[in-house]
Amino acid sequence: MLFKKKDNAESSKAKNALFAKKSKVVVDDAGAKPVSMKGETKARETKALKTTIASGKVGAHILRNPRITEKASMAASNNVYVFDVSKDSTKNSIKAAIKDVYKITPVKVRVAAIPTKTATNRRGMTTTTGGGKKAYVYLKKGDTIELI
Repeated sequence: MLFKKKDNAESSKAKNALFAKKSKVVVDDAGAKPVSMKGETKARETKALKTTIASGKVGAHILRNPRITEKASMAASNNVYVFDVSKDSTKNSIKAAIKDVYKITPVKVRVAAIPTKTATNRRGMTTTTGGGKKAYVYLKKGDTIELI
């Protein structure tokens, strides 16, 4: 830069406070020490999940539809239900969505990826089909989910 702007003491304190907030640095008398970010992202994710549960908007975008296949109908007799879920959903968010939509607490949730497949149309163009995620929801012995 050709010209450097002079900083007064108040603006530099404000900048330091702003920088400390953004970079999550704890400033004490001895100096600055960086804070570990590992547990913070998980805490932030659970806090966001709890707020969406409280607002009642969990199941609308996480559970797409029940997956009705021969394998899924055989598993339903053992209290295991299969759902298509969004790609960015997690096991905890799926559990919360089941609890929100069907008012049943699942015992266990397993998630499996559905691979994408390539197909060729009549004009010789290749397209991708399918893909996504499915969730196996395990319920207690007496609980059931009514699928249409």
